[in-house]
Amino acid sequence: MRQVGLIAGAAATALVAAGTITYAVAGDDGSSQTPSAESADAGFARDMAVHHQQAVEMSYIVRDRTKDEEVRRLAYDIAQTQANQRGMMLGWLDLWGLPKVSSEPPMTWMDMGGMASGKDGALMPGMATNTEMKKLGTLSGKQAEIFYLQLMTDHHKGGIHMAEGCVDKCTVGVEKRLAQGMVDAQQSEIGLMADLLKERGATPRS
Repeated sequence: MRQVGLIAGAAATALVAAGTITYAVAGDDGSSQTPSAESADAGFARDMAVHHQQAVEMSYIVRDRTKDEEVRRLAYDIAQTQANQRGMMLGWLDLWGLPKVSSEPPMTWMDMGGMASGKDGALMPGMATNTEMKKLGTLSGKQAEIFYLQLMTDHHKGGIHMAEGCVDKCTVGVEKRLAQGMVDAQQSEIGLMADLLKERGATPRS
């Protein structure tokens, strides 16, 4: 089980802590104002919800493509954690009365609206292309494990970059804390995935 159980436990703790105050809509200054549609708080919630959804899809694909219990357990933990976090962020947008989609390019809230081209479905840094997602669904066994671990490592690196942006720019305390929790958990998972790749004679793609 190695670090997977520890990582999952830490993620669950972060989810419980965030879940107890999902009603929070005010900034750290205690004001009653909710974030604007153009704010970093809203932009992060919208973009990371999309980013997380792909990680959930990727994880369920690999669970059906391998019998390796360690990879299946990691995939399940990632899917459950990110699905729950996605629900929180969409719930905050509902509480704030803000749209879940924007006419602005992804990452605009980080002043990086042109960073990802969106070509072949890769809307944000670290996201897999549509072609890569289809390829994952055709592989099995060790090949599926390696490709998943490589894709998810890239995905986590992009997610960490976005979460660090929220830690820096967001004003809602509970959202900043959730973002920092994402950074910590995903950095730990990147280390675990590097070990799993090494065991399979492979390395991260970048």
